[in-house]
Amino acid sequence: VFLTDRIIAMSFPSSGKQSFYRNPIKEVARFLDTKHPDHYKVYNLCSEKGYDPKYFHYRVERIFIDDHNVPALQDMLKFTASVRAWMSQDEKNVIAIHCKGGKGR
Repeated sequence: VFLTDRIIAMSFPSSGKQSFYRNPIKEVARFLDTKHPDHYKVYNLCSEKGYDPKYFHYRVERIFIDDHNVPALQDMLKFTASVRAWMSQDEKNVIAIHCKGGKGR
């Protein structure tokens, strides 16, 4: 889901059995590489699990936020500073944000 033309919110990019009901990680990578080559960064806000950042050319930042919880202020400040820096580097840059289901955090 595009929140703006530069902000994408999605569910967890998954592999294995979970890819049947969540976003398959290879399809997410293909989409981002096709639509925004070299101009995307993925933010994983899921404390419960991660994945190999190689799928996204190591442009992944992880902020550990527990499901159904409010993030710590320092985590939100770290996140917003990182997003601001990435977005200001190039007007073509986009971010893809996810947690587990894609809507909670």
